[in-house]
Amino acid sequence: MEKSENSGEEKFDFWQEHSLKYLEMAFRTDKQHRMEQPDGYGKKTGDCGDTIEMFLRIRDERVKEVSFEVQGCMNTNACSNAIAMLAEGNTVEAAWEITPEAVADWLESLPADHFHCAELAVGTFYLALTDYQKMSGNSWKRLYR
Repeated sequence: MEKSENSGEEKFDFWQEHSLKYLEMAFRTDKQHRMEQPDGYGKKTGDCGDTIEMFLRIRDERVKEVSFEVQGCMNTNACSNAIAMLAEGNTVEAAWEITPEAVADWLESLPADHFHCAELAVGTFYLALTDYQKMSGNSWKRLYR
């Protein structure tokens, strides 16, 4: 942060204060789409009003693909993208180990007052994992979502 010449207040420089990982994840859009016939689905709205819908493709008990739709701020988008990066290629069991703290750490510069965005994204991801586990024994149900 730098001081403003006239006011003596510190001025936040968005581009300099955020990590490259955070900036990439905040503006990334290639994972933002509604997946056809997902193996797992979750939707959650946070207290802040942001909403995430998350879709999972699972193959051989590994997270093959994560996609999502976000109606919210760039912090929520960054956290959703971070989950995709942390989950894809890993086992479903390992995916359950993704925590809001892990997301914030991975992003390196998630603002502390937006930690709730990581909690919202992880909560939505857990709903999608739970849905996958419920549906895995009844895969025919996915066709009727």
